[in-house]
Amino acid sequence: MFLVGLTGGIGSGKSTVARRWAELGTTVLDADLVAREIVEPGEPALADIAARFGAHLVDDAGRLDRQGLADVVFTDDEARRELDRIMHPRIAARIAERIAALDADDGRPQSRLAVVDHPLLIETGQTGRFDAVVVVLAPEPVRLRRLVDQRGLREDDARARLAAQCTDDERRRHATHVLVNDGDLATLLRAADDLHGRLVTAAQAG
Repeated sequence: MFLVGLTGGIGSGKSTVARRWAELGTTVLDADLVAREIVEPGEPALADIAARFGAHLVDDAGRLDRQGLADVVFTDDEARRELDRIMHPRIAARIAERIAALDADDGRPQSRLAVVDHPLLIETGQTGRFDAVVVVLAPEPVRLRRLVDQRGLREDDARARLAAQCTDDERRRHATHVLVNDGDLATLLRAADDLHGRLVTAAQAG
């Protein structure tokens, strides 16, 4: 299995690239979706979050108040680190299970290529697990405006989330490939398609 880690700061366009590659037939494992799974009612991570940050963050149906938790951890560095200690090992373990399940060739032309879409791939020190690391970059003012205008985040919340992630310089240091998303959507998709073709070739050669 040729494993590609796809990452980028919040609002960079990383998810657009991930969706495009999925449309092209590549298996994409989304760490954000896994993060949601592991805090579903009854999951050990949810119990740990409630024990550390307060039972008020779990509603009567047993579901996590995500915004309430975000309000805590994005304004308190130590709280965010404690949440990371609860979440990231479990996210990594579940993704590893899914990669292992994919490792049997199912006969599709791209079955040897799998992508893990992970916004904190660098911050969590996981880049060494991958054959290639793709970083999507966009200017911070553009990312901020996307978070406020398109995702509906409060500006202070958006700024806190940007500040909680590593810098673009650090992302570049870990990247084997960089996609710069400073133009229109069509330009990004053309670049994503070109890189996808090269990754498929590398996977097949391996």
